[in-house]
Amino acid sequence: MNPHDTTELAASFLQTAITFGLVMVCGYLYARYRKPYFAIWALAWWLYSLRLIIIVAFLVTEQRNLLYWHQVLTGWTALAFLWSALVFSQQLRWRPVFWVLVLFPPLWSYIAIYRLDNFLLAAGPAVVFLSMATLWTGVILWRHHRQIGSLPAALMAWAFFLWSLHHLDYPFLRARGAWNPWGYYLDIIFELAIGSAILLLVVEDQYRGLSVLSALSGDLQSGRDEDDVLEALLARPLTLPGVRGSAMYLLASERVIRGVGVCAAWESSRPSGPARAAIGRVIETGQPEVMRGWSEELAGAVHPYVAALPVFLGDEVRGALLVVGSAQDPLTVLDSHFLVALGHQVGAALANADLLQRLEDRTADLERLAARMVEQHEEERRRLSRELHDESAQVFAAVKLQLGLLRESATPEQEPALDLALDLVGSGIRSIRNVARDLRPSLLDDLGLRPALQALADDFEHKTGIETELVAPPDLPALSPESELALFRTMQEGLSNVARHSGASAVTVTLDHRDGELRLSVRDDGTGLSVGESADEQLRSRTGVLGMRERVSPLGGTVELTDPESGGAELTIRLPVAAPDSVSAERVVTSEDPGDEELLV
Repeated sequence: MNPHDTTELAASFLQTAITFGLVMVCGYLYARYRKPYFAIWALAWWLYSLRLIIIVAFLVTEQRNLLYWHQVLTGWTALAFLWSALVFSQQLRWRPVFWVLVLFPPLWSYIAIYRLDNFLLAAGPAVVFLSMATLWTGVILWRHHRQIGSLPAALMAWAFFLWSLHHLDYPFLRARGAWNPWGYYLDIIFELAIGSAILLLVVEDQYRGLSVLSALSGDLQSGRDEDDVLEALLARPLTLPGVRGSAMYLLASERVIRGVGVCAAWESSRPSGPARAAIGRVIETGQPEVMRGWSEELAGAVHPYVAALPVFLGDEVRGALLVVGSAQDPLTVLDSHFLVALGHQVGAALANADLLQRLEDRTADLERLAARMVEQHEEERRRLSRELHDESAQVFAAVKLQLGLLRESATPEQEPALDLALDLVGSGIRSIRNVARDLRPSLLDDLGLRPALQALADDFEHKTGIETELVAPPDLPALSPESELALFRTMQEGLSNVARHSGASAVTVTLDHRDGELRLSVRDDGTGLSVGESADEQLRSRTGVLGMRERVSPLGGTVELTDPESGGAELTIRLPVAAPDSVSAERVVTSEDPGDEELLV
C-alpha cells in the first residue's frame, strides 16, 4: 500500500469513528424521545458508516464490486437524510412512489460500474443525484427555519447546502486521487456541523417547550376562576413554534368545552372516528399521544399534528388537552413523564378553579344571608323602637300627666312622694327615649348622616366623659339608606369599643371622601391593640368588628384595624361611592352637654 493510500485510510478510519458516534447519538435520542426523525437520522448515519467501511475495504482489497456498494450506499445515505428532513419538518408519510428513488442508486450504480466505460458519463448522473438530494434536504430545513425561526435548523441547512456543493467535486478531484485527505476532513466538518445542529435542535425544543410549560404552571397557580384558568391554559401553547390552536376535551361531557385559535370552532363538538379513538387511548393509558394528519370533521381541515395531553384528577384521567401544530410535533422532544406530571397539575388547577368558584358562590350566598339578617335585625329594631315610642312612652306620659294632676290637688304631706314619683316617671321616659334612639336613630331618618353622627359623638362624650371630636365635610355625597345606616352603626360600635377596651381620654372621628370612597376613621389615644395580638387577629376575634364586616361587606366596603406609631388604635371603614364635588373638611367640636329634653308626646 502506497503512502497516498495510507493517508486516505487513516482519514477514512477517523471519519468512520465520528460517524459511528453520530449513529449512537441519534439512536439514543430516538430511544429517549421516540420521535421517528431521530431513528431516520440514525439510519442515515449508519448507512454512511457502512459506506466508509466499504471505502476502507476497497483501499485494502481493491475489489471492483465494493465500488458498486459504495455508490449504492452513497445514494441511499442522501435519500435517508432527505427523508429525515421531510419527516422532521413536514411529517411526510411513506408512499409507494418513493421506491423509485430508492431503486435508482442500485440500478444506476450497476450501469455505471459494470456497463459504462466513460468515467464522467458513469459518475455524472450519480453525483448530480447525490448533490440534488443533499441540496433539497438543505432547502427543506431552511424552510423549516423560516417557518418557526429555528437557528439550529438554519445551521443544518447551510451545512447541507455546502455539502451538496462539495459532492460536485467528486468526479474532478477526489475520484482522481486529488485533494486527499482534505476531502475527508471537509466531510468530517459537515458531519460535526449537522450533528451539532441536531443536538441544538433538541436543546432549542426543550427550552421553548419548558419555558411555555413553566409559564403555564405559574398561570395554573394563580387562583383564578375556571374560565380564566382555561383561557390561560389554552392560550399559552400558542406561543410554541408552529402551534395554531388548542382545545380542552372533558370525559364527563364527552365533548370539547373550550377552544382557541383554529380550535375555536371545536367548542361543544364531539370527536369521532380516528380522533375519538386516539383520545380514548390517551384517557385509557394516561400517556401523551400525537395524532398525525387529523382530518376530523370538527377540525374543518387536515392538521399535520394534533397532540393530546392527558388531564388527571387524582389518579384518574378526566380529559385531554389538545394542541394543533402545523410545523412540528407540538410536544417537541419533551419527556413524557414531565408531560404526565403537567397533566396532573392541569387537572388539579381545574379542580381548584371549580372549588374556588363554588366557594365564591357559597361566600356570595352567605353574604346575601348576612345582609338579609342585618336587614331583618334593623327592621326588628325599628319595630321595637316604634312600639316603645308609641306604646310604652305614651303610657308613661299618661302616668306622668295623671301624677301632675294629683300633685296640684295634693296636701303638703303628699307632695314629696308625688314629686319623687314624677321624677321616676321622667327618668323612665328618658330611658325609653334613649333605648328607642339606640334601637333606631331617628336623626338619621329625619336630618341625614352628618347630624346623626354628630349627635352620636355628642351623646358618647356626655355618657363616657371621653373627649370626642368629629371631623367631617359640610356636604357628603349621596348615599343609599343602607350605606348611611352601616356608617352610623359602625361608628356606634367603634365608639363602644373605645369605651370598653382602650382606656382612652380622647377620640377623633374623621369622615372624608376621596378616590371614589367614603372613609370613616375612629382613632383613640388609648392603650392600643392587645400585646402579642396582631390587627388581623383582633379583626377575626372581636365580635363587634366582625359585625361591622357583616354590615359593610355586602355594600363593597372594608374594615381595617391598625396600630399607629403615635399610639392608640385606629379603626377605618371604607365604602365605595360616586365621585363627589370637591369639598373641604370642617372641624366640629362636640358641645359640653347635649341636655336631657323631655320626650314630646
